[in-house]
Amino acid sequence: MSVTDRCDFRCTYCMAEDMTFLPKSDLLTLEELEIISMVFVARGIRKIRLTGGEPLVRRGIMTLIERLCAHVNDGLLDEVTLTTNGSQLTRFAEPLATAGVQRINVSLDTLDPARFQRITRWGRLSQVLEGIEAARSAGLNVKINTVAMRGENEEELETLVAWAHGKGFDLTLIETMPMGNVGAGERVEHYLPLSIVRARLEQRFTLEDSDHKTGGPARYVFVRETGGRLGFITPLTHNFCESCNRVRLTCTGILYMCLGQNDAADLKAVIRSATFRGISFATGRDALDAALVEAITRKPKGHDFVIDRRNRTPVIERYMSMTGG
Repeated sequence: MSVTDRCDFRCTYCMAEDMTFLPKSDLLTLEELEIISMVFVARGIRKIRLTGGEPLVRRGIMTLIERLCAHVNDGLLDEVTLTTNGSQLTRFAEPLATAGVQRINVSLDTLDPARFQRITRWGRLSQVLEGIEAARSAGLNVKINTVAMRGENEEELETLVAWAHGKGFDLTLIETMPMGNVGAGERVEHYLPLSIVRARLEQRFTLEDSDHKTGGPARYVFVRETGGRLGFITPLTHNFCESCNRVRLTCTGILYMCLGQNDAADLKAVIRSATFRGISFATGRDALDAALVEAITRKPKGHDFVIDRRNRTPVIERYMSMTGG
């Protein structure tokens, strides 16, 4: 569930440097996000992950997190997690842990300060590393997400594995996804199949297949030398759709049944309709529930991701930050 399209970074594979963000009136309010969340919960959803943009730049976000985490305490939810770039964790790590968040994903593509600034355009590595340490000190379980990029960080991936596992963090490697126009040809040139990455890692590490599952698309291995887990998310080289049970809600209330397709349902239109606001909350929630159920029946068998050197137009035109990364 994306809570904002805004971010304090401009990562090259995620968005353009000169982004035009949505008017705030287009975004769901925190109350609307909570109402939609509870309709999902009533339908059996047990896990909610908050994303952005960068979720921790949304004003008042801790109010929503605290209210959702209360449903973990009363047994309606198993967990509330979030994916973050780490820039705000020094400030938010303790409040997140106090609210009831137990684990987070932090996006980190390099340990080299100059490369980090080049990839994120606006970010500072030291700020993120301090945030990660703050999260660990607060007792949060941290997993590192790294986008593997040819010609950018491919020679550093072994180092990232050793670093993450040395800190006690799981690490997941991700293939770049063809979403949004982030610059002509850039994603094609940086696309690095994780089949190649795994073969390179196996020259240094012993990778043992694992049946560990988190409910997400990653396939995991155990790295014997480090004692840590390593995940691979491969939307292009190894389609994981058969095991996907996720749907994505944008900060504008658009429900995508698949990250890699354009079919969607407009839940904001329902929650802001006269039916929802003019009759009764119960009747309105029934309308929202019906829209949700109808949408879920259209969840596809597979996505449409492809990287084609002959056609450099992205398959999915919306930016990752618009959908929720």
